[in-house]
This record gives sequence, C-alpha cells and structure tokens, in this order.
Amino acid sequence: MKTLLQINPVLRVNTSTGRIMQEIGELAMQHGWRSCIAYSKGRDGIKSCQSEVIPVGNKWSTIWHGLETRLFDRHGLASNEATRLFVKQIQELKPDVIHIHNIHGYFLNYQILFDFLAQSNIPVIWTVHDCWLYTGHCYYYSYAGCNKWQTGCGHCPQKKEFPASWLIDRSHQNYEDKKQAFTSLPLDQLTIVPVSEWIREEMQHSFFRNNQFHVIHNGINTNIFNIYNPEQVKQKYGLNGKHILLGVASIWSREKGFDDCIQMTDLLHPDEMLVLVGVRPEQQKKLKKNMLGIPRTENIHQLAELYAAADAFINPTWQDNYPTVNLEAIACGTPVVTYRTGGSIEAITDQTGFIVPQGNVKEMLEAARLISQRGKAYYQQPCRTYALENFRKEDRYQDYLDLYDKLTERNPSANI
Repeated sequence: MKTLLQINPVLRVNTSTGRIMQEIGELAMQHGWRSCIAYSKGRDGIKSCQSEVIPVGNKWSTIWHGLETRLFDRHGLASNEATRLFVKQIQELKPDVIHIHNIHGYFLNYQILFDFLAQSNIPVIWTVHDCWLYTGHCYYYSYAGCNKWQTGCGHCPQKKEFPASWLIDRSHQNYEDKKQAFTSLPLDQLTIVPVSEWIREEMQHSFFRNNQFHVIHNGINTNIFNIYNPEQVKQKYGLNGKHILLGVASIWSREKGFDDCIQMTDLLHPDEMLVLVGVRPEQQKKLKKNMLGIPRTENIHQLAELYAAADAFINPTWQDNYPTVNLEAIACGTPVVTYRTGGSIEAITDQTGFIVPQGNVKEMLEAARLISQRGKAYYQQPCRTYALENFRKEDRYQDYLDLYDKLTERNPSANI
C-alpha cells in the first residue's frame, strides 16, 4: 500500500485548503492509498477527518512562533523542536509522496524540513495556494503593486500585513533563506502545482523558474453546489422582490474588495440588495442601506442556496490566485462579475460572467445589471454545464492521483 502525506496548518473543512486536502485524502484512500495529514495542533481544533492525522507542535510552540514572527519577522523559522519531531515521524511513516499545501502557519521550520527532504529522495508536490513561498514576507503583493520578490525583496511595504512583523523588516534575508531552502531539492524531486495559470506565470519570474510546473485547478463539490429553488432563501432573509448581488469571502478586507462594496452601495437602485457573506461583527456597523451582512457560515448547504438565489455573484478582489467562490457560484447557476485580478478571471467565459477593470465599481454594477436584465435563466444552465465540465472535485483531485502515480512509478524507493 502506498502512503500519502499531506501538510497544511489547518484541515478544517470550512477552510478552502483544509477541505481540498481532506477530499484529496479521501479519494486517495478510495484508490487504495494510506492517507495521512500533518497539521498545526496549536491552530486547528479538528472535528473529524477520515485520514490519519499527525498533529505538529502545540499551543505553546505556536505562540512562540507567533512571537518570533511579530518581533523579528522570522515566520517559518521557529518551531524547531516540533519540526524535528515531525521529521522523525516522517521517517517512521515512510511516505511514497509528500504533498505540501501551506507551511506558513506558525507550526513548521522550513529550513529543518527542507534539509531533510533534500536528502530523502521522496517525491514532493507543492500546491501553490498563494505567493508566500517565493516572497520575502507577504502572501500576496498585487494590492501593494510590489515586484521586489523578483529581485530579492527588502524594505517591505507590507511588513505589518500577514504574517505581520511589528518591529524588524527581515524580508531580504527571508527571501535568501527561502531561496536556499526551497531550491535545495533536486529539480526532478520537487513538482510545483500552481492552482492557476496566473500564478504559474508569476513564478516564472521567481527563484522557482527552473522547477517543473503542473497546473491543477481547484475542484469543488458540484453535488452540494448546485441549482436550488431560491424562494425559501429569499423569504428567510427578507429578499423577496429584490435583485440580489452576492459577495462571499472567508475574511472581508480592503484587498478582498470590502471598501469597493461599500462604495457600490451608493449606486444601488431601491430594488437591488447587496448581500455579503463572511462579514465580521465590527464590519456590520459599516454596512449601508440596501446591504445585508451575513456572518461566515460553516453550513455549506446554506451557502450554496445563497449562491443559487443571487442574480449575480460579484467578486471585487484586488489580489487572488484561483478563488473557489467563483467556482461555487457558477456551479449554482449564478454568473460571476470579477475584477481583472490574478487567477480570478480564469473561470470566466462569455457564458459564466464578466470581467471588469480593477476598481471600476460602476462597471461591475452595470455588468451585474445586464445579467439581471437578461434573466437568470439565460445563464443558469450554461453555468451549470461549464461547472460540471471543469470544476468537479472528483476530476481535479484525480489529476493529483495521476500525478502521484506518475511520480511513484518514476521513483520506486526513497532514502528515508
């Protein structure tokens, strides 16, 4: 039996990376693999998981890692003992494939981990969910308009953004440390899996430019994200007779377009309602007329019904890789209007929505109104068909299984 080890700080299914990782593990087990998942014990209170779980660190190692990050800008360079113990567990586990999702998350020392991986000969897949692995500090740079990651970083304009450092700017040394660690693996041992064509193109300008790239888009559960009767949802939230513009984010911020949504409210007609899911209590106070804020929900069935009830899904994000919210909306038969941002445009066709310039709130609203004028029926089935052809998690995660098989056939034994 082959063994798969996946690594990510969180595995809760209400996080996109956690859900993706669990579902890949479940499919792997269906194909006869042993599936193991390593996660941050200090950050994730898991409720259930079909794969075997390997908790890394504890609350105190996570807190110390947070302090090293905040005070010294050493994110990913703490948790020494926790990482050494984890390396011993990997040696005992003898995985055939190691699949990294994220290692930024206050739980691993990447130098210790990659020192081991470089000597192990184990095939490593790294799914690129954001930009942290090739910058000196930030996990996205689009909103800041910064390209220092192409030349070595330093004087970071986002020092106080995640993973925030209050005092020291170590971005240049972080860049050099990451470059040394992450390029230490032989080129045929590490396969980079960007989830969008956009980030693959970006990484061609990074220190990963010589690595192997294999794009695999994210998948979603198209059984849950489906077409539903909207009347019950409209009645529940008092939206009868309204044209619903829906926005969804795990955390609303200026980079996700929260300020743009507030700005859009001033342009809404009386029969239009902007509904935002994922609004925090302090943000509720900032909502204006014709806005409805709904807290982040762990009930994905309720979320799917909201998608299906909307006339249009708006995504005014200023920085993104391949947002699953776009896929979820389209699978529920609702077209998307998004800014021309990163990989957010890659699920948009003439049948599934519109792309507008960044920051052009008026044009975003005009596109949403055009969708309403044409009617939901004009888009619903074409959106659903496109989703079934491109977004099914069974298909996208099978792409990973095929890649695992290819790598293990090429590498029948590892030096563990």
